[in-house]
Amino acid sequence: MLNIVLFGPPGAGKGTQSEKLIHEYHLVHLSTGDIFRANIKGGTELGNKAKQFMDQGQLVPDEITIGMLESEANKHPDAKGYIFDGFPRTPAQAEALDSFLISKETSISGMIALEVEEEELRTRLMIRGKDSGRPDDQDTAIIQKRIDVYKNETEPVRDFYKAQNKYTGVNGIGSINEIFDRLCAAIETIK
Repeated sequence: MLNIVLFGPPGAGKGTQSEKLIHEYHLVHLSTGDIFRANIKGGTELGNKAKQFMDQGQLVPDEITIGMLESEANKHPDAKGYIFDGFPRTPAQAEALDSFLISKETSISGMIALEVEEEELRTRLMIRGKDSGRPDDQDTAIIQKRIDVYKNETEPVRDFYKAQNKYTGVNGIGSINEIFDRLCAAIETIK
C-alpha cells in the first residue's frame, strides 16, 4: 500500500499536485481542507467547531482533525493507498496517523514536501483567493498568520518523518507538470 504525506506550506500547490498524483497512482485523496469544508457546509458538529478556528487562521485542534480524517479514510476500505494532503500538521497528529495506519496493517511510505519561498506563497494565495472566492485567501493578515502557523507549528512534523528516513523535499517552483515530474521521481524512490 502506497501512503504519502504531501507536505508544504499554504499555497505550495498540494491540492493541485494531489489531483494529478491520485490519477497516476490510484490513491484515495484525504485532504483535511476538503474534509473540513464538507463538514462545515454540512453543518456537522465537528465542522462548526473547525470553522471557528479556521476563520481565525488557526490550526484546528488534533482531536477534531483526527476524528474527521479517520471517518473519511474508513469510507474507503479497498483503497490501494492514500495521499494525505494537509495532514498531519503537528507531531501529535503524525503519531496518531501512524497508530491509525498500524491498525489497518499499513504505514506511511514517505513524506514529500513541496518547498516554496514565502513571497511566492503570498502571491499564489492572493491569486487563489481572487479565483476561488475563498475569504481566507483574500486577507493578507490571515495569509501571513497561516504561513506563520505553518512555520511555527506544522514545519516540525518534517523532523518526525526525517527521523524515520521518510522525508523528501521537492522544489515547488516551476510549471505544474515540472513539479509533478519531480514528485513522481520522488515517489518512485519510496515505492
